[in-house]
Amino acid sequence: MENTQHKVLEIMFPLGLLLLLLLLLKFSPAIANEQEPAAVGLRNMDDEQSSLQTYIVFTKKPEAAGANSLQHEDLNAWYQSFLPTATSSNHQPQIVHTYRNVVTGFAARLTPEQVKAMEGKEGFLSAQAERMLALQTTHTPYFLGLTKNRGWELWKNESNYGKGVIIGVVDTGIWPDHPSFGDEGVPPAPDKWKGKCELNGTVCNNKLIGARNCIHGDANTLSPYEVGHGTHTSSTAAGNFVKDANAYGNANGTAVGMAPHAHLAIYKVCSIEGCNSSDMLAGLDAAVEDGVDVISMSIVYYHNDYIPFHEDAIALGAFGATQKGILVSCSAGNIGPEHKTLSNEAPWILTVGASTIDRTIKATARLRNGAEFGGESVYQPKDFLPVLLPLIYAGSNGNRSSAFCKDGSLRNMDVKGKIVLCETGGPVSIIAQGYEVRSAGGSAMIVINRKQDGYTTLAEDHVLPATHLDYASGLKIKAYINSTQNPKATILFRGTVIGESSSVAPAVPFFSSRGPSKASPGILKPDIIGPGVSILAAYPFPTDSNIARKKTSMFNILSGTSMSCPHLSGIAALLKSSHPYWSPAAIKSAIMTTADVVNHHGKPIVDEKRSPADVFAIGAGHVNPSKANNPGLIYDIQPDDYIPYLCGLNYTDKQVEIITQRTIKCSKVESIAETQLNYPSFSVVLGSESLSFTRTVTNVGEAKSTYNLEKFVPPGIGIIVRPEQIVFSEVNQKATYTVEFIPHSHKQIGEINPQSHTGKDSKRYAEGYLRWVSDKYSVRSPISIIFA
Repeated sequence: MENTQHKVLEIMFPLGLLLLLLLLLKFSPAIANEQEPAAVGLRNMDDEQSSLQTYIVFTKKPEAAGANSLQHEDLNAWYQSFLPTATSSNHQPQIVHTYRNVVTGFAARLTPEQVKAMEGKEGFLSAQAERMLALQTTHTPYFLGLTKNRGWELWKNESNYGKGVIIGVVDTGIWPDHPSFGDEGVPPAPDKWKGKCELNGTVCNNKLIGARNCIHGDANTLSPYEVGHGTHTSSTAAGNFVKDANAYGNANGTAVGMAPHAHLAIYKVCSIEGCNSSDMLAGLDAAVEDGVDVISMSIVYYHNDYIPFHEDAIALGAFGATQKGILVSCSAGNIGPEHKTLSNEAPWILTVGASTIDRTIKATARLRNGAEFGGESVYQPKDFLPVLLPLIYAGSNGNRSSAFCKDGSLRNMDVKGKIVLCETGGPVSIIAQGYEVRSAGGSAMIVINRKQDGYTTLAEDHVLPATHLDYASGLKIKAYINSTQNPKATILFRGTVIGESSSVAPAVPFFSSRGPSKASPGILKPDIIGPGVSILAAYPFPTDSNIARKKTSMFNILSGTSMSCPHLSGIAALLKSSHPYWSPAAIKSAIMTTADVVNHHGKPIVDEKRSPADVFAIGAGHVNPSKANNPGLIYDIQPDDYIPYLCGLNYTDKQVEIITQRTIKCSKVESIAETQLNYPSFSVVLGSESLSFTRTVTNVGEAKSTYNLEKFVPPGIGIIVRPEQIVFSEVNQKATYTVEFIPHSHKQIGEINPQSHTGKDSKRYAEGYLRWVSDKYSVRSPISIIFA
């Protein structure tokens, strides 16, 4: 494959560098907070010189012909009727997207004055300036217990490979000629498929059944072609089997996605300059129109500000998809480890955090005194001799920019021929640090974590010999440098190591965003964690590291919740294939209630500090696909069940209508508290009064079965569950139980990250669980208690 590069690869080559730096988020969380896009989408020059900007305009559904029966032409005419008259030739309003599936409305280039003029028109609901969004394997199928040699259910035969299910990937596009998208063993697309293939000169196949560009701009220059992020996430979700896959000889094996015989439909909504909410909605709208079953979106907002659901384009589009029976899986975000940092908080979204796997691409730093410190690096040069070289700390001059090895910061330091010790945490990626070290004459680099990054290390594709070490190792190396006049070190490249006895996988990496939710504290988020650290998948593009070494690879290793999200999307597709009539909420419930809360050594899952991870880091726990396929009980939610929940958030009738696309009178709806939603977990904000909530479970296991209650009661409260035994006599039978939370003493209760949240925002919390156990099943619901 390395000899069959296409010309489009060459054309996109310089753009790809910017894509890598801006969009992949395989960098320090500090960058995610500091980088801002320079522009939005590909716009024409007239727009750039005027005051026009893109707004998403929400309208009521036209009543005349019944909204669902309207033709595109009728709906477009309805939307056109809202456009005001232009005030000048440069201010001509222009519709760039129309929506008919996930929301009712359109996106248009408008001036603020034109938006104001629309507000008085009959049928107008709201206009929101579009927001900027950001993009957030050979071993993971084995790690997750899917492969045949592990003896689990879900991959026991080819019928369990996701056949007949369509996964819509809303991302940056795809490189269609990659072997991961071959269609061997994949049946033709199902009859319900209505999509199309916009890949110029490339014919879609049974695996890649559709690809569309949804970025508004010059249609002649935009296509679904892409060679980075979207290709990686698509192959993770549903890539077909590719033997002898590796990244420069590391992580070698058969690369395969979670649902290898599912179909892929690609919706390009992100350009090299970022993702716009109007384009993202267009991608969701098209995916629903085309007939997908699962939607995978590794996209979050640039800023982690509170956004109510009626202003959150991802939440709005996902609700519209959910109403059509489509499960939407999204990244939790990459700006952990602080609490209250997650994105995609809506309860109808499957929100996915990241976990580590038990594979490392090992690169060990050895000091002159014999001490060794294990780290990671994808780049393992064969010609780097493990001889001791002078070792220098880049921050020894007292300059913090130098400590971070920022561009130009080492020019006045003597690093030639030396190993340079750099710190993470500055506004520069680890790869860019390597460029600075190399350009200044350094021979190799050791990167050490910040304190908050703890023990998480990433296998990066460096531009020179390097290794990434944890914080504790970094302190010891600094101490060594300060203790001797002639510090020296070397790096030993030891290749791929799997299942090391010291591995604590799965663990939560530092970057994985944490709850509790700001938009809805009564819903515990994230829902689940899945593999997101050092994930190998399709990436047939010369990264900046490859360019420096004049090498290419058909696969690359990336880290982020962008990688964990498609793992869950593919697993959801497997469950949909196995249980075609399960609702999105039922699939979510099966995934959550069967999740693992211990690592592969049977110990509690830990975080980046090697401390037990709390529920705001892991949600229900780590995904266990085969157990999810046979959960015993499920907590189901129908789309109409969200209406009392939304009214209970104190949204106005108009705000609820924007979300539901229906006229709603909350005064006539029996509103419910957030925690009353029939969710598979409990997130309780508890004051001085007791609170009581109900849950309804549906038996999807054995017809005649009895479940008994087990519970772990957090300190400081009491929990009473009635009844404590549930008996079923048939499949699909429902049963309801009540949980009462009783406040007692607040002593011996944990605290949410006191370093990050002080004063009014510092709230104490507790956590526990309740579990329904039968002879065959264990159905677990985590509990978080935040004391008001």
